[in-house]
Amino acid sequence: MPKRHWKTKDILLSITAFLIISIVKSAAVIGVLLTAVAYSVWLERKVSAHIQNRWGPTRVGPFGLLQPLADGVKFIFKEDLTQPHVYKPLYIAAPIIAVVFAISSIAVIPFGNWVNIGPWGTYLQITDLNIGLLVVLGITSMGVYGVALAGWSSNNKYALLGGLRASAQMVSYEVSLGLSLVGVVIMAGSLSLRDIVDAQGGVFWGFIPRWNIFHGQTLAFFIYMISAYAETNRTPFDLPEAESELVAGYHTEYSAMKFAMFFMAEYANMVTVACIATLLFLGGWHGPIFGPPLLQAIMPVIWFCLKVFFFMFLYVWVRWTLPRFRYDQLMAFGWKVLLPLAVANVVYTALVVAWRA
Repeated sequence: MPKRHWKTKDILLSITAFLIISIVKSAAVIGVLLTAVAYSVWLERKVSAHIQNRWGPTRVGPFGLLQPLADGVKFIFKEDLTQPHVYKPLYIAAPIIAVVFAISSIAVIPFGNWVNIGPWGTYLQITDLNIGLLVVLGITSMGVYGVALAGWSSNNKYALLGGLRASAQMVSYEVSLGLSLVGVVIMAGSLSLRDIVDAQGGVFWGFIPRWNIFHGQTLAFFIYMISAYAETNRTPFDLPEAESELVAGYHTEYSAMKFAMFFMAEYANMVTVACIATLLFLGGWHGPIFGPPLLQAIMPVIWFCLKVFFFMFLYVWVRWTLPRFRYDQLMAFGWKVLLPLAVANVVYTALVVAWRA
């Protein structure tokens, strides 16, 4: 009896520890993501200002660092106008759908190795799934419903046109984006994001990291990045928000916090896209490890964050460098250029892997 009693106690203790660790990880990751979303806006405003030889935000806090907080307070207290002709249930649900699906995908993103917390250990990841890549693609692709419903429920012709072509754009480039990742999956032999990162460890030719961008998937990387720009409605693919043509597109009838939620979803998707690019093409958290033991323990997370920051900076840089496409150019480029290249990359990768086998 005493032995059985201690077994039950240990099981309950382990379950409690697991629940506490899971809750803490979830709260920490969501908090970091929302903070990153807020300061991505600050980064965009500062970088674009310097590109255009301006100062950007400087008044609210040092270097304007409190500007995201001021913007959030402004949106919360702004008057929320709802037009009388909208279909209210879907009108309210659309921004919520966009934000929820944009944030949910972070649950399967790994950002570090195994760590020990007392007698227990955990991955630096909310949950580890063996089909993590499929989950991310499935969740992020659901965001198109928020855009489409926002345009339709507004009962406004400009918003409807913006929602329709935003949906067409996102669905079209989703095909190329998904195919660009097939080559990485073939090389790693797994849909687990952690397995894909582990497959990129080490070097070849003595000094080149075995990251997929250097190891046979350079073309796939560029296809992925271009498709990701279109998926997140960023310049030069920001036709859904072309103010001069559609008066801000699918969110024309939105104001206050509901308006801000669409941009929260956009920047959250940007963070997710940057995380996936880091995991699949730049070796995830792999990088040189040096320094004292404490620094060595957190270096993988630092490398991961630096790579994600690089992609976020690239987003802003491209926005203020390239002009936007016309809509016919955008759709033709997706179907006639990116899609054939993505298919060719899949065939090439499959032949190379089969030949090596």
